[in-house]
Amino acid sequence: MPRRTKEEAQATRHALLDAAERVFQRQGVSATSLADIAAEAGASRGAIYWHFQDKADLFKAMLERVSLPLENVLHDAAAQGLDPLDALRQALMHVLHRAVNDPRTRRVFEVATQKVEYVGSLGAVRERHLAVRESCLGDIRRLLAEAARARGTDLSPQAADASARGLHALMDGLIQNWMLDTAAFDLEACGRRALDAYLAGLGVSPSA
Repeated sequence: MPRRTKEEAQATRHALLDAAERVFQRQGVSATSLADIAAEAGASRGAIYWHFQDKADLFKAMLERVSLPLENVLHDAAAQGLDPLDALRQALMHVLHRAVNDPRTRRVFEVATQKVEYVGSLGAVRERHLAVRESCLGDIRRLLAEAARARGTDLSPQAADASARGLHALMDGLIQNWMLDTAAFDLEACGRRALDAYLAGLGVSPSA
């Protein structure tokens, strides 16, 4: 029975997060109340407060359900035994693939970039976004520096940092522009070409 109760509690938590994604996407984060989310999920406000402290806590959990797996893809890229640049390229292409093909990932990306204002209690969520960005930048810097060394060149810390920030901005900008009009271009195909052009401009290229 305890095991079943725990599983049911987890199912309720996921149902609330699912509902939050839908309502946030429909009407924006600021205009959404916990009562709105409870009604969407067919649950009580008490159920929300059992799992989350407030709307900011719920919003953060919604983000982490998607962002943590994507963070792990990039963080673990070098552990695959691939060339560092190939590993980096595969990880970034995986993110673009998820944005195109996984409705939840796309929905959360849309909410996080188009439907939220970091004011009031949601200001704390901004810190989570910054932490995710810095973690991603650290992994990209490391993989770019390792790839350069493997090709007989070297990137100074300043060059590696600037290159990582440029690459992160390229991927982030592509995703955000695509979400504004998903029919405007093929995100995966355009992203692949833009990524390879950027890497070639740095003087490094994937092995394939």
